[in-house]
Amino acid sequence: MNFKIGILGGTGLEDLKIFTNAQELRVNTPFGLPSDALIEGKVGDNTCILLARHGRKHEISPTNVNYRANLWAVMQQGAKVILFTAACGSLKELTPCSFVFLDSVIDRTYKREVTFHDGKDGHPKGVCHIPMYPAYNEKLRQVLITSAEELKYKFFKTGTAICTEGPPFPSRAEIELYRSWNADIANMTVCPEVYLAKELGIPFATTAIVTDYDCWREDEKVSVDFVAQRMRESSDRVKTLFVTAIKKIGAMDWGNEIMEAKVYLAKELGIPFATTAIVTDYDCWREGEKVSVDFVAQRMRESSDRVKTLFVTAIKKIGAMDWGNEIMEAKKTARAGVMIDEHVVFDHLKY
Repeated sequence: MNFKIGILGGTGLEDLKIFTNAQELRVNTPFGLPSDALIEGKVGDNTCILLARHGRKHEISPTNVNYRANLWAVMQQGAKVILFTAACGSLKELTPCSFVFLDSVIDRTYKREVTFHDGKDGHPKGVCHIPMYPAYNEKLRQVLITSAEELKYKFFKTGTAICTEGPPFPSRAEIELYRSWNADIANMTVCPEVYLAKELGIPFATTAIVTDYDCWREDEKVSVDFVAQRMRESSDRVKTLFVTAIKKIGAMDWGNEIMEAKVYLAKELGIPFATTAIVTDYDCWREGEKVSVDFVAQRMRESSDRVKTLFVTAIKKIGAMDWGNEIMEAKKTARAGVMIDEHVVFDHLKY
């Protein structure tokens, strides 16, 4: 499956310079302007979209990042999965310049828009209570882990990030509190990105780069210069990790993840639906057959007349049946999933 891969680069990784045929794209969104221009280019055969979270000159503080515009812009441009990077302080004995592939978060921010469903005109309606377990897409996490293993990088397979509001670094008392909660790293940007990407139905994963021990160790104190130095030391390895992972991602089938997102949207719209899958190949698990675009296209051509006949037959049956109950139930279910005053009417969910 050929699709675009989004990359949101954090501190020190605003311009990964791993693209060929790169071009700048200036876009707008219903939530305002993103932090900077999008950079679209190729990594091998894979089209990628890079956005600098804080702007390429790092002029936007964690509190003032327009997270909603950033995520919407990357989605709007066609990204189907997203890789995030995040500089972080270690709350345990996690080696500086190592990677942590996050699997959960604790949110201590308090000034940020955490949902697209804010009740404003032109924004998605209703209230969205998105499930936060699992916080990150496991398939993408495993791609990153496998890539790091192949490259023999120092990394940690799991990690809980505590996200602070910033821009000040946490105090010693705060750090000791977070350590008592068994958090692994401290960062200022993973929230609300984790919520917003989930609301958009986009598989995503975050690679946290350990830069320091914050202030809990007596032999090391965090500073902006110190973080910047560690990120410079790590940047080449992050680029190599992402190039390796992107090639794997581009070669994998993400149909299930994308289909699940589309199914969720169809349910939200209250539309009864069903999918007919046409088997074209054995992918690559059988020795006697390897999948390719030409092979799939040939099989689809061979199947097209039967699919048309199937649909013509089914459409005649569907047209002759009463679907009132099914449509009403689908719309009821979709409406019940939106937590908003019962008197609010959604035109597309009327029944």
